[in-house]
Amino acid sequence: MVFQVLSHFVKQSFFLPNPRLTEENLPNQSGRVFIVTGGYAGVGDQLSQILYSKNGTIYIAGRSKEKAESAMVRIQKAHPSSKGRLEFLKLDLGDLTTIKPAVESFLSQVSRLDVLINNAGVMFPPIGSKSTQGHEMQMATNCLGHFLLARLLSPVLERTASAAAPGAVRIAWAASFGVDALSPKGGVSFDKDGAFEAHGSNNQVNYGATKAGNLFLASQFARKPPIAADGKGMVNVAFNPGNLRTELQRHSGKLEVWVVDKLLLNPAILGAYTELWCGWSEDVKPESNGAYAWPWGRFGPVRDDVEAELADGGKAEMFWRWCEKETRAFA
Repeated sequence: MVFQVLSHFVKQSFFLPNPRLTEENLPNQSGRVFIVTGGYAGVGDQLSQILYSKNGTIYIAGRSKEKAESAMVRIQKAHPSSKGRLEFLKLDLGDLTTIKPAVESFLSQVSRLDVLINNAGVMFPPIGSKSTQGHEMQMATNCLGHFLLARLLSPVLERTASAAAPGAVRIAWAASFGVDALSPKGGVSFDKDGAFEAHGSNNQVNYGATKAGNLFLASQFARKPPIAADGKGMVNVAFNPGNLRTELQRHSGKLEVWVVDKLLLNPAILGAYTELWCGWSEDVKPESNGAYAWPWGRFGPVRDDVEAELADGGKAEMFWRWCEKETRAFA
């Protein structure tokens, strides 16, 4: 396993191929509607800028109206000729009570959704950090909130897909190299009752579990419901955006951030290109449903023990059932 993790690390961190899809070759997005969680900072901000520059309608989802409005003004000034639209969608992924009202607000304004980018996340908060509902904070924000959001938006995604080109309507789920390097054996740990079991003293392991969790959710959404025989269904892709310089490092120590930054980190725009490829590239087809993407836009494997859990009856299915149980009261 160690050799495989090192091999994946090198292949996902060094000598990477150039991005295949950027603002230079992305087609016009007029008439299409997108949601980007955390779309006012880091990678999400960069992606929102690209989509707006191509005349798309982007709903920037997050907690801070102030940060969103500041980002929207900046994006609009940078692209004054755009015919696109930017809107703020207020939700807190760490509080499940906010998800359904956000979806209802969105659906009161538009009748289609072409791409949902589950971009937002939290990494290495203080040990013991909990969500509003008492879940481990990383699991709540990175997985449970996004799971509920995707479930509630699935009907409009499916309706949009029924009238769109095959494979054009998608959900992209943020994983990371943490799937390989940090997640426990099999990706996610469960207790005897089938509930997610957080590591009590190692938030890196918990973070890795959330990234494996998002891979699991992409694989399960790809099966529920199965994609239509004619390809007229939504396509799910999980992705490692790459080693990036973003706000995710805000909970790390200064020395750790400095060393990692100098040796490994890349500009956030490259992570946006990974997300852009997952959500908009013609290389992603109906048969790609449930696949995993590497930086800066290509398919790749994950650790063998995690890959094995994607099969019927594996931990991916268990994780889906747990997420369903924990969010049912808020749907």
